[in-house]
Amino acid sequence: MKPLSSRLPDLTLLFVGLVTVAYFFLTHEGLYDLDDYFYARYAHQLASGTFRVVPDPQGLLHDPLKERWLIFGPVAALYRAFGINIITTTVWPLLCTLGCSVIIWSAYRRREPVVAAAAMLLLGLHYFTLNLTNYLYPDNILMFWCLCCGFTLLLGRRSTSWQLLWGAGFAALNFAALLSKETIVYYLPFYVGVLALDSFRRRNLRFWVAAGAVGAGLLVLYLAFYQVYTHDALYRIHLIEHTNEFLKEGNFLVGNRAALLARVTYQPLLFLVGTGLGVALVLAVAAALGRRQNRDSDASFWLALAFSTLAFYWLGSTSLSQYNPITLLPRMSTPLLPPLCLAAGFGVRNFGRNGRGGYWLALVLLACAAWLHNSLAVLYALPALYFVGVTWLGASPAGTRWQPGTVRLAASALLVLAAALSIRPIYFMLKPGVSSHFEQQQVIRQQLQAPARGVVFVDDFLIGNYDFYYGFRVPPGLRFRRYSAADSVRLGPGEQGWLLLNGSTLTNPELTRKLIRYSEAEVLARFPQRQLLQRAGKVQLYRVP
Repeated sequence: MKPLSSRLPDLTLLFVGLVTVAYFFLTHEGLYDLDDYFYARYAHQLASGTFRVVPDPQGLLHDPLKERWLIFGPVAALYRAFGINIITTTVWPLLCTLGCSVIIWSAYRRREPVVAAAAMLLLGLHYFTLNLTNYLYPDNILMFWCLCCGFTLLLGRRSTSWQLLWGAGFAALNFAALLSKETIVYYLPFYVGVLALDSFRRRNLRFWVAAGAVGAGLLVLYLAFYQVYTHDALYRIHLIEHTNEFLKEGNFLVGNRAALLARVTYQPLLFLVGTGLGVALVLAVAAALGRRQNRDSDASFWLALAFSTLAFYWLGSTSLSQYNPITLLPRMSTPLLPPLCLAAGFGVRNFGRNGRGGYWLALVLLACAAWLHNSLAVLYALPALYFVGVTWLGASPAGTRWQPGTVRLAASALLVLAAALSIRPIYFMLKPGVSSHFEQQQVIRQQLQAPARGVVFVDDFLIGNYDFYYGFRVPPGLRFRRYSAADSVRLGPGEQGWLLLNGSTLTNPELTRKLIRYSEAEVLARFPQRQLLQRAGKVQLYRVP
């Protein structure tokens, strides 16, 4: 039987995988916003052969989503194989999320078992990592490519016989990341720094020559592709710049200049703490301070990548023509997560080896908990209490089992991290849903299908994506209208009217703040002569005259 120390990565991978899959199915809410709907529509067009690579005919150029081929391309293949539904739409982000844990496990399970286990926990159980598995958004997909790029750069430069192949793979993976989301550029400063260092030392030249040659070749083909189809080789860059121009009233230099100083000073730190990444950041800083423990390890590589990426996120701009710092949203930070969590893993390993700094770690984590003073504070309080407890036990005569270097100390640290990080995901797994997507899908499939003809009155959220429920092929006899259009719609001969009411949508706080301005009672009052046809949970379908 394997010793516990060597089984820690295996057990962690199993646990993280089970939690991720359980979260995916138990918290799925269907389509979230316009972005995932657009990606799904592009995937359908690609799968059905109706996708067209053409510029915006109106010249507005404010939809960069269509250029992210590796977001909707794999989904198109899934549509062809398994049909269109919300699971086939979002399983690609789920696979990429699970893939991150598998890569960390395969790379470090033998050489650095504690690092592997800690990094998988910090990355895989981070709430927003799990949250983004449910939606067809590019962020977890990009995170997967970023992790692959990081490991390829690390291992390729270390290889002695396959550097040309590693270099070519490094360029191809970065190109794949570019086809997913432009924010792979977060890693560019680090790449330039490593290239400069290797050039100065005259090392790994074959790796960089191969990477440069393959990368240049791919880039030339990419620019030529746009030149042929859009008559603009730099179409994608112009698309991003026009998007920034379109949204300039909300940026820091035009509409929000007063907030710029806060954005580039303390706000990113508050953001990291407020999203739960403060634990990983504190442990990464601890790893950076443990220079002696980092010798003959990969800690310096991941620390440099983590903090250079953090600096780009802190101070970088989304535009080349104007300074507009990156929005502080959790999904914008996914390129930072792999190197930060791996660096933090070395912080956990160092503490398990020498037991030093426990009181300082506890003090900083408790400060984070005190600043938050909300339910998220437990994420910081539990590890803080652990560091205090084991440090005190290790210094006491009765604490021989908790001495530095023992498997018990490392395993207990991982157990506490797993417990603290699991609380929020489990809470949302047990919480009732807010969309009733599957109930609404059931009603539509059973009642609103061909040969039915008429008008279906729906809410202001469903009016924008109802065709998704039909695999983007709505029966020709059905028309969908907003509730507010009831007085102006006239039924033709042989047509029927229906009222589809989703109580979850009408009470969803994400929607009622801006989009939904009416209650269920107000909707029903608009249709006094109604007959209930079917009820599924909070979803009701009525026949109306």
